[in-house]
Amino acid sequence: MSAPDATKEPTGLSLYTLAAQQSSNQVIAAYSTSFGWATRLLGPQVRQSVKNIYALVRVADEIVDGAAAEAARLGGSVDPAQQLDSLEAEVYAALENGFSTNLVVHAFVLTANETGFGKDLIEPFFWSMRQDLTVQEYDQAGFERYVYGSAEVVGLMCLAAFIHFGGVSYTHEQKLELAHGARALGSAFQKVNFLRDLAADFKLLGRSYFPGVSVASFDEKQKTALVADIQNDIDVALKQVANLPKSSSVAVKAVLMLFAELNLKISRTPANQLVQRRIRVSNGKKLVILAQAYFGVN
Repeated sequence: MSAPDATKEPTGLSLYTLAAQQSSNQVIAAYSTSFGWATRLLGPQVRQSVKNIYALVRVADEIVDGAAAEAARLGGSVDPAQQLDSLEAEVYAALENGFSTNLVVHAFVLTANETGFGKDLIEPFFWSMRQDLTVQEYDQAGFERYVYGSAEVVGLMCLAAFIHFGGVSYTHEQKLELAHGARALGSAFQKVNFLRDLAADFKLLGRSYFPGVSVASFDEKQKTALVADIQNDIDVALKQVANLPKSSSVAVKAVLMLFAELNLKISRTPANQLVQRRIRVSNGKKLVILAQAYFGVN
């Protein structure tokens, strides 16, 4: 059977894929205002791929931290571990078949197969998600592995889309440098969220991600060291922004500027207050940052 004519009204698998992508867009719109705004700075083709990636990430996160875990706590017959296993198995099956009855999975594997990433990045992601179901504290090695799987590989997935749709040829060495930046971006994202969510992670979920850091004894020295580590990741990622294709570089710069603003606010917040409230950037400030990235203002 011949493939549908993409120049005509979508039908069959093409229509199903369109519906899957729209489903992923709805997930992003519901869960992440800042991310949704930033994706508007991406080129149209790469924008949809990045949304497809993050929608699956969001669903997995809801299994271990959000809706599924809450349903289990409220007495529902939901087993978050089983749900996560099923989601992972569905992703691998869809990678082979090019189809999933789960619309978010279908959109994700479309992007994975189109841009060229696979189980080498997906397996570490699900490993890290699985740790959230059982692990409360990490040593340094465990923390680094967790951050790699939960965030750095997502940066690498997005990089695959940036390169695929960017229209730029890179040498192997240049791709390695870009990968270094993508991992740093993911690391900064995760560590900023850990730092601003210290109290919630500990009080609601019983977790302490940063090795040796406790809400009860968190002080200015620890905060300063963590802020410096995050800023180092941001600086590493920023060095690669100019080397990205134009269809993605502005959006990546905007995201890094948002992280930098969050990190700055954290640095100016006393440690004893940081464990009491979540630090945010106002919507007005976010719009200013997006405009600065778009117009090339540092």
